[in-house]
Amino acid sequence: MIPKNRRPTPPGEILRHEFIEPLGLTRKQLADALGISRIRINEIVRGRRGVSPDTAFRLSKFFGTTVDFWMGLQADVDMWDTLSTHGNEYERIKPITHTANE
Repeated sequence: MIPKNRRPTPPGEILRHEFIEPLGLTRKQLADALGISRIRINEIVRGRRGVSPDTAFRLSKFFGTTVDFWMGLQADVDMWDTLSTHGNEYERIKPITHTANE
């Protein structure tokens, strides 16, 4: 669920505070274990890159979570950012009305 009063916590922040730090992992160790670049992990942790489906599969396998967990975190951030950018445009869209003949 998307919070109304603040941007959702990005998946990179969750990755850092709930997984990397408590387990005493370095970003390089995680990248090596996942078979991806350290740059990719750094960009995710710093919020400069989102979690792709590929990364979600790798993280879920390594940490024993679900793909939906990672993709859900990313989707919440993406939807918040989109709504923040285009919300006024969406408000101007009027729902289609159906006539009695239909």
